[in-house]
Amino acid sequence: MSARGEARAWVAQRVSAAILAACVLVHLVTMIVAVRHGLSAEAILGRTRGNVAWAAFYSIFVLAVGIHAPLGLRVVAAEWLRWRGRGADVACVVIGLALIALGVRAVLAVAL
Repeated sequence: MSARGEARAWVAQRVSAAILAACVLVHLVTMIVAVRHGLSAEAILGRTRGNVAWAAFYSIFVLAVGIHAPLGLRVVAAEWLRWRGRGADVACVVIGLALIALGVRAVLAVAL
C-alpha cells in the first residue's frame, strides 16, 4: 500500500475508534440503566423493535467495527506474522465484510 493509503488507513482506524468509544459508552449506559430498572431482555427487545433511531445507532456501531477491526488485524498480521501485501489486505477486507454482514443481520433481528 502506498504511503497515502497507509495514512488514510491510519486516519480511518482512529476515526472509527472514536466512533466505537462513543457507541460502546451509549450501549453500556443504556444496558445498565435498563437492567437496573428491571427490564428483561424481552422488554428491551420490545422497545427496540421498529425503532429507527436504535437501528441507525447500531448500524453506525456495526460499520465502525467493520472498519476498525480489520485495520487493526492488518497491523497485527504485519507486525506479528510478517504477513504483508495484497493477501493480507484481501483477508482483512473479507473479515471486515463478514463483520458488517453479521452486524447488519443482528441489527435487523433486534431493531427492525
